[in-house]
Amino acid sequence: MSYASEVKKELTGIVVHEKNARAELMALIRMNGSIGLANHTMILNVQTESPAIARRIYSLIKQLYKVESDILVRKKMKLKKNNTYVVRLRFHAQEILSDLAILNGFQIKERVPMDLLTDDLMIRSYLRGGFLAGGSVNNPETSRYHLEIYSLYEEHNEMIAEMINRYGLNARTTNRRSGYIVYLKEAEKIANFLQLIGATTSMLEFENIRIVRDMRNSVNRLVNCENANMDKVANAANRQVENIMLIEDTVGLASLPEKLRAIAETRLAHQEVSLKELGALVPGGPISKSGVNHRLRKLNAYADELRQGKAI
Repeated sequence: MSYASEVKKELTGIVVHEKNARAELMALIRMNGSIGLANHTMILNVQTESPAIARRIYSLIKQLYKVESDILVRKKMKLKKNNTYVVRLRFHAQEILSDLAILNGFQIKERVPMDLLTDDLMIRSYLRGGFLAGGSVNNPETSRYHLEIYSLYEEHNEMIAEMINRYGLNARTTNRRSGYIVYLKEAEKIANFLQLIGATTSMLEFENIRIVRDMRNSVNRLVNCENANMDKVANAANRQVENIMLIEDTVGLASLPEKLRAIAETRLAHQEVSLKELGALVPGGPISKSGVNHRLRKLNAYADELRQGKAI
């Protein structure tokens, strides 16, 4: 089971108060519902690929309106593995859709009247229904954090973004194929959203994975930084040794001033050590790291002059 499926499974197990159940059902039907006619009677179909969500829709309708609906299973053709589940309401569909402020005549209302979502818990419940209907979230172990909710209607999509941003989550919107999405990219915001809609267990799992992943990334950055520093030290030491050997082959180390000769001979004898370690090994020392660096820079400059024929 994917991480997104685990989140949705957790959400379908939440027991909700009647008014919050109504808000959740408003989103589920608005986003996944369709209407038809049979014997001059309006039929409501609510489609999903999750049996748990289908049972949730069935239970919410029964809890709120005390009417029975059917759950139909449609087999997908060819290579598609998942079945499609349809909750079909054959009676009282028009009354229920009107009560949920979804229909205006036979037209879907793109925007939910906010006077029907009168408190914080109802807004959270609507967002939970929206995520169950059209949401997805990447596994936090993957390369990028991403949570989104898909909607057919632009105005409805903007409304969902407004609801999410009431909680400071920096949701953004964009077009997606034949519809629109609202999405979150920041790991902390995604965790906060999961907690907001009631997926507490999934949020804790998300946070645990994120912490381990961030620690692993921090360790990798430190190791990479350390390796880069070691490479830098090794390259500098190799250049110093190369320059000292050039001086030795060209004019001899004995021609150098005493302090430069001492550091040159010590570097040749200890090619792998750091500047600080080198300062402790110099005869007459120890000398500071900056003192070692100063003398080695002089040797490097002198070697460059020899290459260019400017020194005797």
